[in-house]
This record gives sequence, C-alpha cells and structure tokens, in this order.
Amino acid sequence: MKRLLILLFALLPLLAHAREYDHAQWNPAIAAFEAADRAHAPAPGSILFIGSSSIEHWKSLAADFPEASVINRGFGGSVISDSTFFADRIVAPYHARAIVMYAGDNDLQEGSSPEQVRDDFAAFVRKARAVDPGVPIAFIAIKPSVARAALLPEIRQANALVSAYAATQKGVTYLDVFTPMLKEGAPQPDLFGEDGLHMNRRGYLLWINIIRPWVDAVPR
Repeated sequence: MKRLLILLFALLPLLAHAREYDHAQWNPAIAAFEAADRAHAPAPGSILFIGSSSIEHWKSLAADFPEASVINRGFGGSVISDSTFFADRIVAPYHARAIVMYAGDNDLQEGSSPEQVRDDFAAFVRKARAVDPGVPIAFIAIKPSVARAALLPEIRQANALVSAYAATQKGVTYLDVFTPMLKEGAPQPDLFGEDGLHMNRRGYLLWINIIRPWVDAVPR
C-alpha cells in the first residue's frame, strides 16, 4: 500500500499536466476539406501546407508559390496533435511531394510544454511517413507574436527542441522564421494585424522568403 501511494504521488505532476484535446470539434472543418477534394481533387505531387490559423489565413498561398501546386489544410485554433489525429483524412489521401507544417503556439497557449510540442511534431512525422515513407517535412518555427509575447521563453525552447529533433531526422527541416521576426529581442508589431496574433501581408512576405528556397529544393 505504501509503495502504491508513493507511485501515485510521483505520477500526480504528470497527471496534472495531461492534455485533453477535443479532436472531434474539428470534424466539420475536416469534412469541408473532404467535400472540397471531391469537388476538385488536388493535383498529384502537390506541396501540403497544414496546421493552425497561420496556414488557414494564408489565402494567397497558391499565388505565393506559383511554381508549385499547393494544398492548404490549415484549420484555425488547432494544435499539432489535431493534424496527426486527422492525418488519415487530410494527409494520407494526397501523397504529397512534401509537407509544410505550422503549429505549436496554440499548444503552448493551452498548456503544453516545449517538450510536448517537440514530441507531438515527432508523432506527426511518424504518422505522415507511415503513409509516405521519406516524404520531406518542414516545420515553420513558432512565430513570436505580439499577442503571445509572454510565451516567448517557451516559444524559444520549443523551437530549439524541434530544431534539434529535425537535425537528427533525414528530410525533416526546421525553417527559422522566429529570429527574423524579432527586433531587439521583441516581436515586431508591423508584421501583425490588429489582434497582434495573426500576420499581415508583410509577415507572410517574410515567411515566403524563408520557405520558398526549401520548396524549390524539394525533388519533383
């Protein structure tokens, strides 16, 4: 009995930080993607952009990468594990030539640790590559937004952990948008809209300059 109590107390910190995500809340968004696919099937060999609202709000994505066929499967408010949970429906069907993910700041906002962000991204990589072995995958660094400036220490740590993980994996790349989005160590308001969270065109242009060389280098 004494040993059981000791074990229980040892587990309490872990249980307190256990995350309960309601993946089902995204079923309508995923169903809308599937309906769009039935109406207009994405071109084979496309680049899949997936993740949270920074991808969803990227309405000019196709025009910004005219040299590549792209698929936008961002759904705002999502965390990394949402993309993994729905991968059978919004990753596997496309057999994409490459995958670009942006997510992670919602994870941290909702209480995930930097280590959990890294581990959740690693789980997404495993899931995607179970379907398409060796598919190139890029992780866009978690952005330093004005609205979430209080999370900067956790964002730095999560980015560093994801970067270190990517360096151990063949064909997994960390795209550092975090550093150039800072000025004197602070987020740049002129890269964001009025809410201080979602980027304006200037912010996306900065991203494009960092992402495009990676996209251009992906084998066709």
